[in-house]
Amino acid sequence: MAKHGWRVDRAIHNYLYFIFYYPYVRFVYYLFKYLAKYLSWFKPLNPIVSMALNRYHAKILSGGDVKKIVTLNEDISAISEKNKMIIPFKYAYKILFKNPEYIAVVDCPCKKTLNAPPDTINSCLFVGSGTGAFWVDSLSKKYNARKISQQEALDMIMHYRKIGYINQAFFKVATGGSTGVICNCHPDTCVSLQATKFAKKFDKNFTQNAYSGYSIRQDETKCKKCGTCASVCHFEAITVVPEKSWSYNNENCTGCELCVEHCPEGALSLYQDPSKPLPLDIDLVKSEFVK
Repeated sequence: MAKHGWRVDRAIHNYLYFIFYYPYVRFVYYLFKYLAKYLSWFKPLNPIVSMALNRYHAKILSGGDVKKIVTLNEDISAISEKNKMIIPFKYAYKILFKNPEYIAVVDCPCKKTLNAPPDTINSCLFVGSGTGAFWVDSLSKKYNARKISQQEALDMIMHYRKIGYINQAFFKVATGGSTGVICNCHPDTCVSLQATKFAKKFDKNFTQNAYSGYSIRQDETKCKKCGTCASVCHFEAITVVPEKSWSYNNENCTGCELCVEHCPEGALSLYQDPSKPLPLDIDLVKSEFVK
């Protein structure tokens, strides 16, 4: 399989990316924001934007799928181009977890860039001993990196999902093109989710975030049209007129599962949608993608 870029280039980029994690993300955010605001009309930039998105992107995870990742107890290696059925980008689609019981948490550069509440910043996870150990060994003071247990990681994810955060797995060419970084993301303080808004100013089909692979079903016999689901949806997929009507926009739905988890009546359920990319479901990966 063809490699993208020299190994030494990737190694240097990888090192600089993590050592200067916060200023790197901050610079990219403001550069992209500026370009989207003032130069989105300039079509020769479109190939450059597309190139960037194909090299650095995220997969939105359902609540069930992210729980499987942070409780994983075996190595996973799925690196073929077949993975594009899950991560539909030209580059950076490897699903690799080595020693997944090793989990590190570090300050989130997105949240620092976008001035998130201080108590939410230490929330970016790395699953696996590679970059996770590097964070803990090299960035413990700079970015408050520390090793945590799988239960602590799971508790953290559940806490953030209860207050309306979604989960994403990130992929980047310069860091080997594989996942490992799992973040608790909110659209107001996530550079990746905001980057998609900027990208769509260049081309409505551009995105940095692959949908989870799921959609939702409503049980009309249970639904009281209270509006809770619409209030937790960040993607304008659900519209509710209290006690009168409920409508759903499948195209907008990322399948993050927040609405299912927050519905007080249990009226919503998740299903794998064949019209969307396959989910990053560890069970699916093990059965159909690991050779």
